[in-house]
Amino acid sequence: MKPNDDDDDNKLPPPLLDITALAALLGVDPRHIRRLVAERRIPIIKWGHLIRFDPDEIRRWIDRYRRPPGWPA
Repeated sequence: MKPNDDDDDNKLPPPLLDITALAALLGVDPRHIRRLVAERRIPIIKWGHLIRFDPDEIRRWIDRYRRPPGWPA
């Protein structure tokens, strides 16, 4: 039987991001990401001494802070 490329079980998860990659993606300084990590304000994956970020979790985290148009700043 041939594996189905559209099957969710066969898909690899997106690659995890490091601090530098996440900072570049968000357009902020890596120091800002480190501060968010230290303050436990951003979801992380700690793998030994490495800190990584799941792009899907980061997307959901950002969506929690999204405001509709007309929302007071």
